[in-house]
Amino acid sequence: MLLFFYINGFAQVNASQKKLDSLLTVNQKNQRTDSTKIKILTEVYRQYMKMRNVEKAEEYLDKTIQLSHDKNLKKFSAIAYYRRGMMYHGRSDYQKAEENYLVAVTEFSSIGNLDMEAGTYLNLGALYGSIPDYAKSLEVNQKAIAIYEKMGNETDMASCYTNISTIYQRLGNQSQALVYMKMALKVFAKEGENVRGVAVVYELIGTNYFEASDRELMEMNVLPNQKVKLALEYYNKSLKVAESIDDKGIIATVRRDLADLYSSTGQKDAALKSYQKSLELSKIGDDKEAYASTLYALGNFYQKENDFENAISLLGKSLKIAEENRFLDIEKDANLGLSTVYEKQKEYNKSLAYYRQYIAARDKIFNEDKEKEITRRQMQVDFNVKERDYLLKQKLTEGELKRQQQELTLKKQQLALSDKEKALDLLTFQKAKADLDIQRLAQEGKFAKAKYQAQLTASVKDKQISKQNQQIKFDERIKIFLSIASFLILIIAVVIFLSQRKTTRLNKIINNQKRELEQLSKVKDRIFSVVSHDMRTPVNSLISFMQLLEGGNIEQEKLNRYAASLKNNLTYTSTMMENLLNWAASQMQGFNPYLESLDIQYLTGEVIHSLQDSADQKKISIKNLIAIQTFCKADENMLSLVIRNLVSNAIKFTPGGGSVEISSVDLGNQQEIRISDTGVGLNPVQLSHFNKPGYLGAGVSTLGTNKEKGTGLGLLLCRTFVGLMDGNISVSNNQTGGSCFIITLKK
Repeated sequence: MLLFFYINGFAQVNASQKKLDSLLTVNQKNQRTDSTKIKILTEVYRQYMKMRNVEKAEEYLDKTIQLSHDKNLKKFSAIAYYRRGMMYHGRSDYQKAEENYLVAVTEFSSIGNLDMEAGTYLNLGALYGSIPDYAKSLEVNQKAIAIYEKMGNETDMASCYTNISTIYQRLGNQSQALVYMKMALKVFAKEGENVRGVAVVYELIGTNYFEASDRELMEMNVLPNQKVKLALEYYNKSLKVAESIDDKGIIATVRRDLADLYSSTGQKDAALKSYQKSLELSKIGDDKEAYASTLYALGNFYQKENDFENAISLLGKSLKIAEENRFLDIEKDANLGLSTVYEKQKEYNKSLAYYRQYIAARDKIFNEDKEKEITRRQMQVDFNVKERDYLLKQKLTEGELKRQQQELTLKKQQLALSDKEKALDLLTFQKAKADLDIQRLAQEGKFAKAKYQAQLTASVKDKQISKQNQQIKFDERIKIFLSIASFLILIIAVVIFLSQRKTTRLNKIINNQKRELEQLSKVKDRIFSVVSHDMRTPVNSLISFMQLLEGGNIEQEKLNRYAASLKNNLTYTSTMMENLLNWAASQMQGFNPYLESLDIQYLTGEVIHSLQDSADQKKISIKNLIAIQTFCKADENMLSLVIRNLVSNAIKFTPGGGSVEISSVDLGNQQEIRISDTGVGLNPVQLSHFNKPGYLGAGVSTLGTNKEKGTGLGLLLCRTFVGLMDGNISVSNNQTGGSCFIITLKK
């Protein structure tokens, strides 16, 4: 198993170096100073960052920034400063990280990239929290929150809540920290349970409960005897999510937290396993402080268990890392741990020496704390001021809304009062008018009878008019009812029509899926047939050959002939297994193409080199007519497999003395790769079958010109992989004989 990991790691290093060499070659050949050059330089420094070569990464970062400024392309220089800040942030070089983050903020702001500006503030918040400078951390988190609120980005706003909760936690205010943690968790959970943010918040909540004092627990409505249970519950939740997304950094942190919890409750075996797992994962990452802390924690555990050999080894490693990186707290604890170990071993001279180093480290911390006491107190004051300002802004926002609502209510009340005053004026006017009418009636009594008669006549006419108005309104209601009924009938008809059309469309989809399943079933039957028949023959041949070798009575000529036959059978079997496995992986969605800009001429040359022996045996010439520096967007492994299958088929179906040519055609935004041969070609049925849409089946294998065998899966693999790379493949017969396969890919 160890050998496997070593070989795999060595292959990854070679792959990274190979990609870097290719990028450096492209950069050297591209002498232009434009955006393309900047993109090439960007890829180079990113590759150096992946390989952790800080010096070279810095060199190409400076080149990228200089050229971006010369060409006034700040979007490239801004992201370069941001990535350099992240590089130093990951190496705990906070000063350089801060410098680059601040420049990145300025440049992102100048080009209006709000998302990256807020993201940089978010990273600065985490950085200041690590120093610690809580006032600055709160300030930049507020700036990030303001931008994310403007953008409506809840997810990243939740990351700000997480940073603020960490500030409260480090200040010893666990109850307030828990409030912000739950705010962040509510947002992260909207994206699903298995996301990194959920894992981080679960771990923070578990630590919050585990480290809280009895007073803080009571403020959180938690009994002191429940804290271990709650901490364990949230640690396990975090671990489950982290393992589902394979985040080794979070897994290592949670494992160490669990080990501390198990150790505090006397579960020694569980604690030891968790410490060892955390150490194994911490060693892989770049977080030296986390690695040193885990070394100390496990070493201290061994010290308590009187396993002095392991304790001395681990505590010594922790001390060395702490001294190299000025982790004073870890340095102090490691010295005290070593002093305790040697005291138990009765090596008092060594114990005294480490105890003196412990005192010196403690004095360093004490002196630094003393020198910064005024600054820290001012930071605390600043933090409280900024926190109150932050909370005040939220309260002002809510207060402004309430004030506007109160003003609206007041206006409504004033309007209602005005209406009442008007109604009162109207009543007063009507009363005065009635008094005037009474006086007039008293004075004009002689006209009362005539007026009454006139009113009676008017009343009759009013009733007639009222009846007519009611009839008109009834007719209008009938018209409205009929109109609404007609509209509803029309809507129902449209819904029925759309439903029928959707049903027809679904039936077509189901029929297509049925045909695809039938074709896939045929492919499966073909695969079982190939495996059951063609795997048995070479294996039996190999057994027979081994029996002949055991007997020892075999002539050299027969031995050579059997060996050659066995080699051909095993070569065919190897090719068949490779194609079968690749096809099966693609059907199980095991292949996710990584599309990048590839040099087709170089890749084709590698394929030709691997197949040259087969071509030489049949005296077939292979010509690579693709121009140097011809690029397309593709997955390197997939494109290599496609070209190898097509060239191998060309060799297989081309008689001895023939030729195979590989060329390319520039189509603007696309690139054509043509593989043509002088072989036997394809019949019209085969051409039509391959070129039609939805080709899925594996055809029956055809013997080559020298009776070479095949599986019939090669062309299926080619068609599948080209489709995964968002390309197209077709075939036609040459006028002079033979076949011509055409692959079309994006640049």
